[in-house]
Amino acid sequence: MSTESNKRSVVVGIFVLLGIIIFVAGVFVLGGQQKRFTKSFKLMAVFKDVGGLKVGNNVWFSGVKIGTVKRISFFGNAQVEVDMNIEESSKQYIRKDADATISSDGLIGNKIVVIAGGTTSHPQVEDGDRIKTSDALSSDQIMATLQENNNNLLRVTNDFKELVGNLKRGKGTVGAVLTDSMVAENFKKAMRNLELASNNTVKMTGSVSQFAARLNTKGTLAHELVTDTTVFRRLSRSAASLEGAAKSANSTVATLGQTSQNLNRASEKLNNTNSPLGVLLTDQETAANLRTTLKNLNQGSVLLNEDLKAAQSNFLLRGFFKKKAKAEEKKKADSTSAVQP
Repeated sequence: MSTESNKRSVVVGIFVLLGIIIFVAGVFVLGGQQKRFTKSFKLMAVFKDVGGLKVGNNVWFSGVKIGTVKRISFFGNAQVEVDMNIEESSKQYIRKDADATISSDGLIGNKIVVIAGGTTSHPQVEDGDRIKTSDALSSDQIMATLQENNNNLLRVTNDFKELVGNLKRGKGTVGAVLTDSMVAENFKKAMRNLELASNNTVKMTGSVSQFAARLNTKGTLAHELVTDTTVFRRLSRSAASLEGAAKSANSTVATLGQTSQNLNRASEKLNNTNSPLGVLLTDQETAANLRTTLKNLNQGSVLLNEDLKAAQSNFLLRGFFKKKAKAEEKKKADSTSAVQP
């Protein structure tokens, strides 16, 4: 074999050795990334939708890569079961109440499985455990929400644009205030009136404070009325007396009213020509007849007295009148002696 052939064989052997070394290094690197040469255990999770998750995608726990997705298969009624290889060293931090969700590695990166560790009140997971899952927002849902927000923002912008246009055209109260000088002047006058009213309110408040201070000053009538119960009771009694006097006055007025009514009725009767008193008061002929009758009665009484005197002088009746005079004198004497001691 020539020297040239030996050199060629050595070069080829070197390149082959380098290729083998590179291949082995690549296998170890890829195996390290896929956790192929790390002791691991199996966890399972059932999702309603994995959103494009693939075998070999990473599994994260608290922001640290702890495993990879080993297998994806359908489970039950339109569900997907995901088997994961998890590093044995992270087993002590993952609890049985841990929660798995589907997320993205960045905004548009590969899908990943994110595990939340759970609480220390639960034991740590075992090989082959199935942990619970929760649904996460997909990128489509996020985009739909953003689109809806954009539509709402566009409507708000259009409404604001229309509002500003109406204000510029002087529509509405605010637009009139901004564009009409007369309305603006009236608004200024209203503000000045409000300021005056505010000043008057302040003055009134000061007057009320002064009045309250006077009420708190001892010796004044207002203070006595507010604080002295004796004065209050006297005023109450006076008010009760005034009320009684008012009631008495009302009853007196009612009595006077009845008396006035009675007098009116009597006056009507006196003025009535059909009644005897009305005839006497109103009929002159009857009054003349009454005077004549009275005059005749007086003359008759005079004549009767004269006849009685003549009868006393008659000898037939003289004894009777003498006995009567003696009886009267005896009666007077008896009464006089009974009066004297």
